[in-house]
Amino acid sequence: MVSSALVRDPEWIRRDLLSVLNFYYPTCIDTTHGGYVAQLSDEDGTVYDARRKGLVSTARFVFDFCTGARVGGPEWCVPAAEHGLTFLRNVAYNEDTGGYAWSFDGREIDDPRHATYGHAFALFAFGSAVDAGIGDAEDDLSAAANVLDEHFWEPDHGAYRSDLDADWEPIEDYRGQNANMHACEALLAAYEATGEDHYVERAATVAETVAKRLPDAGDGLLWEHFTEEWDHDWTYNIGEKDDLFRPWGYQPGHLLEWAKLLVELDAHHGADWYVDRAVRFFDAAVENGWDDEYGGLVYTFDRDGEFVVTDKYFWPLAEGLGAAALLGEATGEERFWEWYDRMWEYLLTTMTNEKYGTWYATVTREGELTKLDPTPKVKSGYHHVNADYAALRALKAL
Repeated sequence: MVSSALVRDPEWIRRDLLSVLNFYYPTCIDTTHGGYVAQLSDEDGTVYDARRKGLVSTARFVFDFCTGARVGGPEWCVPAAEHGLTFLRNVAYNEDTGGYAWSFDGREIDDPRHATYGHAFALFAFGSAVDAGIGDAEDDLSAAANVLDEHFWEPDHGAYRSDLDADWEPIEDYRGQNANMHACEALLAAYEATGEDHYVERAATVAETVAKRLPDAGDGLLWEHFTEEWDHDWTYNIGEKDDLFRPWGYQPGHLLEWAKLLVELDAHHGADWYVDRAVRFFDAAVENGWDDEYGGLVYTFDRDGEFVVTDKYFWPLAEGLGAAALLGEATGEERFWEWYDRMWEYLLTTMTNEKYGTWYATVTREGELTKLDPTPKVKSGYHHVNADYAALRALKAL
């Protein structure tokens, strides 16, 4: 058994956070094209694609290194974060459109679409930099927030629309909660960095829509997919249940991620439903998503609470750590800390690469390592760093 004293020790958590940065740095610093190399093998750290870059992975690396600086990490955290900020400003930002492109081949834009999800992460990166005092990113933060407001915000629905093409024209009728969840995360980061109330007010509006009104109109939980009018689309991707980014069904990881965000929002904004809803989402995630036979959280479950995709991804457990720690601190209930310990137990015994201290992306239901196609759009260690950072905050260790 993993010791509770160990995984709740702030110094151990801090070392775990820095081990993620040490895995990526300095290999991830692309001195040829700028930005970062995100495509490092989970198994041995070798680079499998040195050119392809994504807006999201770039922004997530900026957050990682800013967070390293915030917890007193190595001196190289600051220039490593500045390296990514430079790429966001000079390459990812498309002067021809006034927005951020989605992906790149070296320094060349290879997908110029304007993604809600990507712009949310750009805002998150700049908010993290301002909070850490890195890179004079105040103007960038404000500009990224303005782009989200101008092009993606749907005031009649209280949420952000889905992706637009390079000419700011709609790509699809789909609406999704995932991009809105990360927009809420980014808005909270912007508020913590600046203290400007309009950021937390907008975060509260998104939460009211996505985490309260829409669940109350459905099963009471967090559905992923919606129509253009923000009605539940109960059949979207029903034939693609294992889709990596838009699976059918309820995702324990997103229930836990929203639980974490709602506790953070309660600390800054305060509403009588935030913590209660966070508890509801957390309990639903572990009651329906925890695998009592093999341990870990399954990827999805259906509307009856039955497992759908049973592979175990690292990131739901990471979000569970943050949610459990923050709920444990907010409610004073030991049961959340017990779940925190249980999730660490599974991660350390089943999903940790012992050589590097990092987590494998996915394992089978039984805990066997899965070989996934490379996913350079999102890899960066962000969920791992974020989990440790949330735990440190919950433990009042910052």
